[in-house]
Amino acid sequence: MCGIAGLIWKGGKSSNIGSEMTSMLQALKHRGPDSTGFALYGNAEQGANGNNSFVMRFITAEQEDLKTGFDIHKQVEEREELVKARMKEMGAKVKDQQAATEYAHRYSFSFDGDMRRLIDYIEDVDGVEVLSVGNALELIKDLGDSTTVSEQYKLGDFQGTHAIGHSRMATESDVDIRSAHPYWAYPFSDVAVVHNGQLTNYWTNRRALERSGNRFMSDCDSELIAVYLADRLDQGDSLKEAMTSSINYLDGVFSYLVATSDQLGMAKDTMAAKPMVIYESDEFVGLASEEIAIRSIFPREIDTFDPYEGEVLVWQV
Repeated sequence: MCGIAGLIWKGGKSSNIGSEMTSMLQALKHRGPDSTGFALYGNAEQGANGNNSFVMRFITAEQEDLKTGFDIHKQVEEREELVKARMKEMGAKVKDQQAATEYAHRYSFSFDGDMRRLIDYIEDVDGVEVLSVGNALELIKDLGDSTTVSEQYKLGDFQGTHAIGHSRMATESDVDIRSAHPYWAYPFSDVAVVHNGQLTNYWTNRRALERSGNRFMSDCDSELIAVYLADRLDQGDSLKEAMTSSINYLDGVFSYLVATSDQLGMAKDTMAAKPMVIYESDEFVGLASEEIAIRSIFPREIDTFDPYEGEVLVWQV
């Protein structure tokens, strides 16, 4: 079933989006208790240090892997050391590093080279997956409900302009971090996607995208949306153009949200089978699978509306 949510403060206003998204996703817990993910957009790196400064979120193991014995703990340490060595070799300068858990890491770094080559080289380390890279984006996902994940990763004080999130009920793919949403639109800085629905042309389109050089990290059909949008952006499409073309490209029932460093977008399939509710004021937009999520941060009386079938909407920070 799954639940998705998004919020954006207009005019560049900053808010406690970590706490706000946690509340929205906790209100959707009944739609998906298996895992929770956040794509949060701050502006500290971009504003303070320029566009060659990035935040990378990556994992060196799955949560369940750490229960297999002592050797895996040693392997996790060795994997992180290899990541550091490869970043240094490629000319990336790590300025700060933090670990939310033994397997989940946050690196702040500067880099002027080919980001695709850097990420490919890092992910060539067995057991390592880069969850996101961005000037503004920080992508966090793990097992458990939103309160559990938010407290584990200390997201309650995260300040930023916009965010998207996902509460997942696993149906066809595994219950693990790799299969959790959001998905980063590799190799584009700051582009992330969450999705509710089922895509029936996943394998056909995945194979076609892989043949053209794109990479997939899971067997979750939702990742197809992120990879497709990344491919269209790589060919020069604007975000809205890529989203509009996705309506006919994706076969199935879906509602999805996509965010960039300064935009939040929503797309809905032509049958409009998957729910989406929107609230918009002069300074704020909130979107969710159910109105209860928006009311978790706006408990007063609000007017909401449902998007039309096949509709694409994009809002600017």
